[in-house]
Amino acid sequence: MKNKLTYKSTAVSCYIGFAVQSIINNFPSLLFVIFRTYFGITISQLAMLVSILFLTQLAVDVFSIKYVDRMGYRMTALVSHAFSAVGLALLGILPRVMENPFAGLVICSITYAIGAGFQETVLSPIVDSISDELGSGAMSFLHSFYCLGQCLTVVATTVFIKLFGEQYWYILSFLLALVPAYNFVRFLLVPMKPTLTKEEKTPLKELFSSRVFVIAMIVMVGGGASELSMVQWSSMFAEKGLGVSKMTGDLLGPCLFAVFMFAGRLLGAKFEEKINMQKLLMISSAFAIICYLTAGLSLNSYISLAGCALCGVSVSLMWPGTLTLAASRYPRGGASMFGVLALCGDLGCSFGPWLSGKVSDLAQHNETIVSFASRFSLDSEQAGLRTGMMIAAVFPAIIFIGLFFFREKKQKQ
Repeated sequence: MKNKLTYKSTAVSCYIGFAVQSIINNFPSLLFVIFRTYFGITISQLAMLVSILFLTQLAVDVFSIKYVDRMGYRMTALVSHAFSAVGLALLGILPRVMENPFAGLVICSITYAIGAGFQETVLSPIVDSISDELGSGAMSFLHSFYCLGQCLTVVATTVFIKLFGEQYWYILSFLLALVPAYNFVRFLLVPMKPTLTKEEKTPLKELFSSRVFVIAMIVMVGGGASELSMVQWSSMFAEKGLGVSKMTGDLLGPCLFAVFMFAGRLLGAKFEEKINMQKLLMISSAFAIICYLTAGLSLNSYISLAGCALCGVSVSLMWPGTLTLAASRYPRGGASMFGVLALCGDLGCSFGPWLSGKVSDLAQHNETIVSFASRFSLDSEQAGLRTGMMIAAVFPAIIFIGLFFFREKKQKQ
């Protein structure tokens, strides 16, 4: 059987791997309200869980810069899926049996975050190494499966809770753990190209001296924050901030966000060779600012949800587009280059949702904000969540400004 597998089989395993990473990054956030109801977890603690999730991935990124090329693609992929499966399984156990449920959630977050960290640092260079077998647009197509995984996670969670009740949420955690367990077996069998040697790779010193790469790092930070601030808080924002039902909020908020992001990345994969990625990223960041402000400011719940959903299009190419730019400029960057960019992305993924959650928490106790919001029939929690949503507009603004000055500087050369 192993001999019949091709590099396309390897690509499929990478696609599933990105879906696994999406499960890890999105499934827990869909349970935020449940965690508050059953375990008494505060908003600040939820924000801390998001930060722990991505700071752990950031730590793995730092490790990966030096060691993934030494470990090899196969071993790294196997380690990533093992941690992912164990972490998701523990999520259904530890918070229910430990005296301190928050401590249990922290342990689970660290465990599956290690898996997600290795996935994002190894899957992109694997696909890049076999891109000649896959054709153009391979990177955007790969990252589209993150969106597909997010959409399926939202639908599966929403339908499961609707059919069986929120008290049985932990069963879904066990079922989702089967996905990385299955992909672990796949990565034992699929063919894999060797990593680049130290002599073959572009030195990191050369990368850091490149303006293109520095801008890529900035865009990755802003892109990670722009994407995950919406992903992590849109479910709770819809239910508590906008007052719609969990099913309606999840389907019209994070689920449609994933659908639009999936569509954006598919289109990016198809037209990649005809796109000026730098200009497109500037347009995307401007649109993302509009989406965040619309979600936070509109008093119409469905217009706010439309802002949440359409934000998926605006952030769709920030991550894969940046990786494509870097890989085309430095084809021998190796896993270390992808590790640096993943580190920057995870820095944004960690800081963005944390800032939104912290501002939301502070705004709920700010008399001026609460008093102003009461004029529009908004309670303190709604005012806080809307403020947290609006503050996230600063991240796509950082991308726009960075790319703008890069363009101006480039024109003067």
